[in-house]
Parts: sequence; structure tokens; C-alpha cells
Amino acid sequence: MLFPYGISDFSKIILNNYLYFDRTYLIPLIENTGQSILFLRPRRFGKSLIISMLENYYDIAKKDLFEKLFGHLQIGKNPTPLHNQYFILKLDFSCIGAYGDTKELQQFLIDYVNERIKKFCFDYKHIISEHVEINPDNAIASIESLLKIVSHYETSIFLLIDEYDNFTNELMLNKTTSNTNENDPYTLFVKKDGP
Repeated sequence: MLFPYGISDFSKIILNNYLYFDRTYLIPLIENTGQSILFLRPRRFGKSLIISMLENYYDIAKKDLFEKLFGHLQIGKNPTPLHNQYFILKLDFSCIGAYGDTKELQQFLIDYVNERIKKFCFDYKHIISEHVEINPDNAIASIESLLKIVSHYETSIFLLIDEYDNFTNELMLNKTTSNTNENDPYTLFVKKDGP
């Protein structure tokens, strides 16, 4: 059995027989906690792997893999009714570059969210046939288009966000290590009230 150092892809760990400490017992606790959950744990604690586990557990498109991925784990022996019942929209903000001016940062974020929506549409094209309008200048409009279409289905979206604070931490790190002025990206970013 191999040790999965640096691997946070749940299905890769299970399917390649890496060592996995079963944390699936957390799933019923998570379901009973509430609609919005924020995991605040130290770096390298395993948050990304937990998010990947949840992605595989709840994804309607991975229903056929349930037994293979979870059958030997605690939750596989006693699954909750919500397993494989959601569309998954996963965002990993470690992919957002924390450089450039405010306009560039904003565009990085918009482009990334739009790409994730396109991937969502591709992943569920066998279920969702309607076209989602992708607005290249406004990710919120793209999300609203997606939500409007998904609202016609009985399946809801399960939103998973990993590294939610990554690019803001990078901005702050750059702020503390560079000369500060009113036009630097961090100052402009935190002074802004919203869209």
C-alpha cells in the first residue's frame, strides 16, 4: 500500500489503492450541520481531500462508481439518502493568480469561474440540455444563468470551494513584502465595496 503524499484526489487514492484513513464517518455529521459549512483548519490538514471525498460522494454523475469508491468504507456500508444526488460545482481558488492590477485580478477570477461553469455544463451534458449563457465580463451573470437552468431540474447544485482564501492571502503576502501605495492591488482590492 502506497502513502498518498501530496495527493488530494479521493478517487485517485481509492482506485490506486493508496493508504486512506477513513473520514467518511464525517458525512452524516456534515449533513446534519447545516446548508453552509466552512472548514477552518491549518494548512496541510487534509481539507482538499475532504472536499474531493464529498465531491465523489454527492456527484450524481458518479453514481455508477459509488460501490467502487465507497463500498469498503464506513459510509459505503451505511450510505445517507443524499449520496449521488447533486450536481457538483467545484471551485479551487488556488488557480487564481494573485498578481497584476485590480482589473487583471478581477478578470482572472471571472475567467476562472466561467471556465468552471463550462466544465460543469460538459460534465452534466447528458442531463442538462439547455445552453448556459457565459458572460465573459461578469461571472455573477454566468452563475445566475446556470442557476436559472438548474432550477428546472429536481437535482440541486452542491457548491464546493477549495482554497477560498488563497489569492487574498497571496495579495496580503505581496502587500507586506512590497512597498505600499494607494494604487497597489491589495489596497485597491480591499478598499472596493463590491461590484
